Amino acid sequence: MGKDYYKILGINKGASDEDIKKAYRKMALKYHPDKNKSPDAEEKFKSVAEAYEVLSDKKKRDIYDQYGEEGLKGGVPGGGGDGTHYTYTFSGDPRATFQQFFGTNDPFAHFFNMGVDGHGTQVFDDMDVDDDPFISMMGGGVGGPRMGGGTRRAFSFNPHDSTRPTGGKGRHQDPAITRDLYVTIEEAAKGVTKKMKITRNVSSDGRTTRREEKILTIDVKPGWKEGTKITFEREGDQVPGKIPADIVFVIRDKPHSLFKRDGANLIYTAKIPLRDALCGTRVGIPTLDGQKVNLNFSSEIVKPQTTKRLQGYGLPYPKDPTRKGDIIVHFDIQFPNTLTESAKEILSEVLPF
Repeated sequence: MGKDYYKILGINKGASDEDIKKAYRKMALKYHPDKNKSPDAEEKFKSVAEAYEVLSDKKKRDIYDQYGEEGLKGGVPGGGGDGTHYTYTFSGDPRATFQQFFGTNDPFAHFFNMGVDGHGTQVFDDMDVDDDPFISMMGGGVGGPRMGGGTRRAFSFNPHDSTRPTGGKGRHQDPAITRDLYVTIEEAAKGVTKKMKITRNVSSDGRTTRREEKILTIDVKPGWKEGTKITFEREGDQVPGKIPADIVFVIRDKPHSLFKRDGANLIYTAKIPLRDALCGTRVGIPTLDGQKVNLNFSSEIVKPQTTKRLQGYGLPYPKDPTRKGDIIVHFDIQFPNTLTESAKEILSEVLPF
């Protein structure tokens, strides 16, 4: 009896794509080993990731619905539905699935601002199982970083200097609360506005505190590099006798299926067979706008150290968004696993080395 992916996610067979996403979000947060310390949490976390990988992919889901797990993994002839075998193998890394879905592999990190009683209080709200940690939204919102509500590249925050007096009868400010903000390459290319909900303690009479929710709007400008900081001044807990801590978001690159980022440049690795590398071929290189640029190697041998540069197809430069970096193409030459004796004889005769 194969695995019942629908049962694992707690949904019906006719569930919509949105239902599948909500179910995975809920179950992944429930069984994440960093939060759930049950002995079987790790295995359940892995099963939930595998179920999501299958049911969120239309082709995999169609084959699974028709042939079950056995057909999905190549155990039924014609499992592909077109007379061919289709073989699926789970990646085996549920944390990678989690990071791709949520944009972080550590959604439970606590960000503390020490209060009057000396105990840490969590500033960033614990995520509800039905909420993404970061929600991309366009338009205005509540709150904003300094300089008229526009984001900026912040100075490097030094936690060792953060407890110095900052005015106001010798009051001290606690260290900044720092949060990674994952951005896709596509978002870095065009810019994006994200919103983050925080929950903090506020005091209206200087003695008692209450919990307050607030939305911070983060405007990521085109071309911003990993490590760029956006500072919201004094948005932490409002504790009597102290200046609220700053909240700092640090831009991080979200892993991409095709490209790796190198400043304003994008690195792409093209896989080509050894035969094509030696005999000539055309290689289509993807770009961020969905088009492909063809490289012609009909009269050129592609070597492992060969690189090509597609100028102007990379990311905008932060200081001058009208200029763009390049796509730098590397090549992964695919060698055959075996050769027949006749093939070896032919190669021995024709190759000059």
